[in-house]
Amino acid sequence: MRPMNALRAIAVAAGLAVAATGCGVTGGADAGKTSSAPAGPLTGLRIMVPNTPGGGYDTTARTAAKVMGDTKTATNVEVFNLAGAGGTVGLARLVNEKGNKDLAMLMGLGVVGASYTNKSEAKLTATTPLARLIQEPGAIMVGKDSPYKTIDDLVKVWKEDPSKVSVGGGSSPGGPDHLLPMQLAKAVGIDPKKVNFVSFDGGGDLLPAILGNKVGFAASGAGEYLQQIKSGEVRVLATSGESRLEGVDAPTLKESKIDLVFTNWRGIVAPPGVSDADRDRIVDALTKMHASNEWKAALKTRGWSDAFITGNEFKTFLTDQDKRVADVLKELGLA
Repeated sequence: MRPMNALRAIAVAAGLAVAATGCGVTGGADAGKTSSAPAGPLTGLRIMVPNTPGGGYDTTARTAAKVMGDTKTATNVEVFNLAGAGGTVGLARLVNEKGNKDLAMLMGLGVVGASYTNKSEAKLTATTPLARLIQEPGAIMVGKDSPYKTIDDLVKVWKEDPSKVSVGGGSSPGGPDHLLPMQLAKAVGIDPKKVNFVSFDGGGDLLPAILGNKVGFAASGAGEYLQQIKSGEVRVLATSGESRLEGVDAPTLKESKIDLVFTNWRGIVAPPGVSDADRDRIVDALTKMHASNEWKAALKTRGWSDAFITGNEFKTFLTDQDKRVADVLKELGLA
């Protein structure tokens, strides 16, 4: 498989059809079976975010914690950040907390890639899968003072000398913010090996670089920057979904005659060695959260698409993502 064709395969896998959305299979049980989780709200849960505050993982974790609290599916959910090495510092912590029933970690495609590019001994396949929560398109963004007013303006200058236009992303190589500009480069006729990609440890670190025009443009999820987009501090040149992102006044790449669709996903996992009963307690709370009107409202507000799956379906998805990312990064010499 050619490297960029392989990269396209990852994007397709990352944006798997969400026909299973809302199925809510609990733990490892088959669909339709009743959860063994006890009645009453979940208590004592701590959700670790493996990068800096303000990024996509952080926003998703805090939104989920708030909705679980508001709907009384869980009480006093604590969200904390443990940044470093593209999420692998947090991943190592999670894997070392074997059997800890009160700990979970928000994660996604970026942590899958970082576990290989950072040569992490800890892998997501060692964790206990809980649920995939959302997926979202990527966005090509610049600061308000950027000379690029449209995606065509950017592409024209980028093609003249790719090395002079730095690309910022809130993930390590192999993550969504890296894969999106690499595929965009290929789609517009630029050699991905010539792309000047600058990695930031999450959207919180990337934002100042966008606002200060420290990068030529950024590739990330628009949902992390909605406040700045609405205020006009950040300008979205294009989004990478099949259709326009509600609330964001920007065309899709396809509308701009660039043949590329790309989506990212986020989910939540627990340490290895967690009992089935303890796993089911968390999955049950997440399933109830997912069914709430408050969560549906949050999805709309954040521009996220519902991608909820749990149990063996999510486990299979994680295993497939891990293999695909590992294979592609090895082909590109990044793992």
